[in-house]
Amino acid sequence: MEKQGPRVLLVDDEESIQQTLSVVLPTAGYTVYQVRNGNEALQRVQSVRPDLILLDLGLPDMDGKDVIRDLREWAIAPIIVISVRHEEYEKVDSLDTGAHDYLTKPFSIDILLARLRAVSRRGAIARPVCLEIADVRLDPASHRVTRGDEVLALTPREYRLLELLMRNPGRAISRDTILESVWGFGSGINENTLEVFMRLLRGKVDTREPKLIHTVRGFGYMMREPA
Repeated sequence: MEKQGPRVLLVDDEESIQQTLSVVLPTAGYTVYQVRNGNEALQRVQSVRPDLILLDLGLPDMDGKDVIRDLREWAIAPIIVISVRHEEYEKVDSLDTGAHDYLTKPFSIDILLARLRAVSRRGAIARPVCLEIADVRLDPASHRVTRGDEVLALTPREYRLLELLMRNPGRAISRDTILESVWGFGSGINENTLEVFMRLLRGKVDTREPKLIHTVRGFGYMMREPA
């Protein structure tokens, strides 16, 4: 019996991608399973148990990042995003959500195969570690934030601000660093806007004692547990 190559689940509704990769990947030694939407992908992962997943973000029934979040609740197969979305925040969000790599369309077949080989060498990835400071808990896989038993409804920007602070507990982060990390270089966002967002974030996170988000006068902000 012929040995089956590494199983790749291709999740993409673009016909040209489906046709091309259904030929190229088997030639390179992979066994390919093809689906065209997110719900079908979630079902096939359970039955196929792929070694690798190639995932488009622009699916007809749901956003690819939602597929990643659902998969990371129980599946550890490495995910390579293949997408026309070239914005940096899309790449960062996809990787933080649980993707292993991100490839922007159009891409060369040689680059794709190299990425597949690299991911295969690394093996399956673990679920992203949850961040906790006092009774605040942030889950990078699901983007779920809680304080105690309360689920906090944060906007994407508020979430990224909080994540930056929680990844640097007890460390003062300058306003410039926060602006560059959350809004990007050359965004044109000023410190007044940052202060507005920090006030909104505090209004959701620090509604009870102890207060965890602190202003470092003349410098920036930090998040820390009470002494």
